Amino acid sequence: MPIWESAAAAAADLEAAGYLTDPTIEQVVYLADRLEKPILAEGPAGVGKTALALALAEATDRRLVRLQCYEGLDEAKALYEWNYHKQLLRLQSDEGKTWDDLEAGIFSEPFLLERPLLEAIRSEHPVVLLIDEVDRVEVETEALLLEVLDSFQVTIPELGTISAATRPLVVLTSNNTRELSEALKRRCLYLNIDYPGIDRERAILRARVPELDEQLTTRIAETVAAMRSMPLRKPPSVSESIDWARTLIALGVESIDQESLESTLNVLLKYQADIDKVSKELAVDS
Repeated sequence: MPIWESAAAAAADLEAAGYLTDPTIEQVVYLADRLEKPILAEGPAGVGKTALALALAEATDRRLVRLQCYEGLDEAKALYEWNYHKQLLRLQSDEGKTWDDLEAGIFSEPFLLERPLLEAIRSEHPVVLLIDEVDRVEVETEALLLEVLDSFQVTIPELGTISAATRPLVVLTSNNTRELSEALKRRCLYLNIDYPGIDRERAILRARVPELDEQLTTRIAETVAAMRSMPLRKPPSVSESIDWARTLIALGVESIDQESLESTLNVLLKYQADIDKVSKELAVDS
């Protein structure tokens, strides 16, 4: 059964979970629920893609199952593997039995190690499945996901096909480090999440750092937006903007001047060349 009756209802639940949407995000979330399609959220690092999955789990009161992708991820870490140590102990204890008997015993449920994809499919209660930074795996590894995203089932040669007990909400995230395959994209609803505009960033800051006053909130949003317009190696993310706001409060800064900016740039920027560029080019008056 669908969770939400409208995109507005989805937005309200996400905002109650601390995630501020926009019309595009709320519509994609609503349609993902209605059409039972995964969401592919692309955009720069730190703009709220992973946070969307976390908020979906909270808003729907579902457990989050997370598959963190990385180069070299394989079936054993994404889907399932057999507990070889336990199997070896069983083989040693059952010495003398025929191989057919041994095989039937060691390739059975007690020896199966669930990994995130299989865990999400076999969960008796609906979950949110987060496949994080899918662009970090090799193209060949994407094939592991296709059966899951197509029909929410997994085939284990020794046990047969396991179909989903409940339908998970699926969010895939990508930082655009490489082009994803057409086969993967075809199975998803696409959602681009970019850096927010000044007004939305102000709203995010107010929600996440409620002790900020209006004037400082606006100055932070404007200053960060100015940095993002510069040719930096890594522009400040939304999460770093929030960290900066909390830093300014912790240091008792009531208004941003050049001194307070330069002394806290390391919270926003992670490369010395970017810090030097911003210090030189961005003049801030209190």
